[in-house]
Amino acid sequence: MYRIALFNKIPKEAMNLFSEDKYEIIRQETGDADGIVMRSMDIHNMKFSKSLKAIARSGAGINNIPVEKCSEEGIVVFNSPGANANAVCELTFLGLLISSRKVIDSINWTRNLNVNIAEEVEKGKHQFVGPELKGKTLGVIGLGNVGHLVANLGIKLGMQVIGYDPYISVKNALGLSWDVQYTSDVNDLYKESDYITIHTPYNEETKNYINKDNIKIMKDGVKILNFARHGIINEDDLAEALKSEKVGYHVSDLPDEKLLKTKNVVCIPHLGGSTYEAEENCAEMAVTQLTEYLEKGNIVNSVNFPDCSMERYPETDRIIVLNKNIPNMIGKITTVLAGRNVNIIGMVNKSKGDYACNIIDVVGELTEEELNNLEGHYGILRAMKIGRKILNN
Repeated sequence: MYRIALFNKIPKEAMNLFSEDKYEIIRQETGDADGIVMRSMDIHNMKFSKSLKAIARSGAGINNIPVEKCSEEGIVVFNSPGANANAVCELTFLGLLISSRKVIDSINWTRNLNVNIAEEVEKGKHQFVGPELKGKTLGVIGLGNVGHLVANLGIKLGMQVIGYDPYISVKNALGLSWDVQYTSDVNDLYKESDYITIHTPYNEETKNYINKDNIKIMKDGVKILNFARHGIINEDDLAEALKSEKVGYHVSDLPDEKLLKTKNVVCIPHLGGSTYEAEENCAEMAVTQLTEYLEKGNIVNSVNFPDCSMERYPETDRIIVLNKNIPNMIGKITTVLAGRNVNIIGMVNKSKGDYACNIIDVVGELTEEELNNLEGHYGILRAMKIGRKILNN
């Protein structure tokens, strides 16, 4: 029986994926939990139990999880990239319309009318005139699960679209419309775009990615949208550009006190993935990945360990070993198994950055104590056994 700590409420459709004969759900306490399912709760200061094997985040962002700490403790962290992509794409285009047509400003103005409303509307509506999106140039920074959908929808709406992503995957590249102009120089995008929308993760490379230096080369009155993460835009530089009207409008799904009351800024309360469909998709993906790892040892969409999976060999036990990606790890593992007279029937090894995973199907007894001893070897972070699988012909 696996124990799952549920840190945030998730849709019942996802909860139904935990079969009652295999899983016990506990609430907001790690204790001796085998796995955690969570969304937005910050767990940086949480102490993890030795029994914790995996954390599944219902959503793409993992800034609320201490990933490096988890890696060093042999805890696999999953997220659910792409599950909310359509929801974020749709909200991005609402943001484009808001920045272009001053919709929010006009609504707020209209609410303050109390006499001769029809007459005042006709007199005052001219102050909210704005351009159409059709024929304008949209720059999309980041062509991942969300960005490539945004680029394609821009084409469908008659926009000229320039895309930039030095790390675009083959899958997303194949899904990109042929009409999207791909550039290898982001400065070309800055110079040509009427609207710039950001869809990249936040990391050291993307910190302050939009700043006063590249704002200088943008078009006067450019509209900038951020439906990605805090920190990608230098907000002091953006505030100054808004004040000078170099940037005409900014729409963000990440409210910040520096920009919240700034003129020509609309802050949306992080609603990118807040649709019934997206929440269900994210939760189902997270739970599926967690159960696949706990029951079979297969890793899919981990942010700290490599994707690693193998079909189960019949009449075997399965050993999962997570280790640092350093020399002689495989030799060390196989030597220990051979010394216990354990025969390897099938094995796969994958690495990702500083860490690696081994899935090993074996015949022969290996006790919990021997697994613990294996973890005592330098570089080995986690060794666990998944019970014997009997497959019928």
